[in-house]
Amino acid sequence: MKETRDMNAQAKAALLHTVKSRFERHMQRHPGMAWALVQARLDQHPARLRALQAMEDTGGEPDVIGQDGEAVLFCDCSAESPAGRRSSCYDRAALDARKEAKPAHNAVDLAAEIGIEMLTEAQYRALQQVGEFDLKTSSWVATPPAIRQLGGALFCDRRYGQVFTYHNGAQSYYAARGFRGLLRV
Repeated sequence: MKETRDMNAQAKAALLHTVKSRFERHMQRHPGMAWALVQARLDQHPARLRALQAMEDTGGEPDVIGQDGEAVLFCDCSAESPAGRRSSCYDRAALDARKEAKPAHNAVDLAAEIGIEMLTEAQYRALQQVGEFDLKTSSWVATPPAIRQLGGALFCDRRYGQVFTYHNGAQSYYAARGFRGLLRV
């Protein structure tokens, strides 16, 4: 992942142009919000640009989906689960439990490396209120400890006009399953 200090002025400008253009194209995701507020928050928290760039680099197409207090919320708004985060099992314990055919990464550690939070089931459902996502893919969501202790993990998708939550063994991974993240700025 790119460090903020490695982003020159041109790279920062390109990222901000991309994000601002997406913000303006999809106003339904953040009704009533002005780009000036988003820009001000990014200016106050320049270290968050690293995570925003990583979201972009892994195919997340981050966009603003609202606010939580003063924080501006960016979420992966790619039509399908971000391509650069697919084929991952759920967490490190699941990865370590695989004896063969291990995936390259796990969702929990990759989210931490990027600097984002994995969506909860409630956040995933809220995201689906601003658009239709994961019509062909699925996304791991933060799994409650009680389920994880039993070896399972949760994932969600949208089919037939409905959002579904499912369970799978945490060590499983599929080419069409990744995860979506949330960045608070």
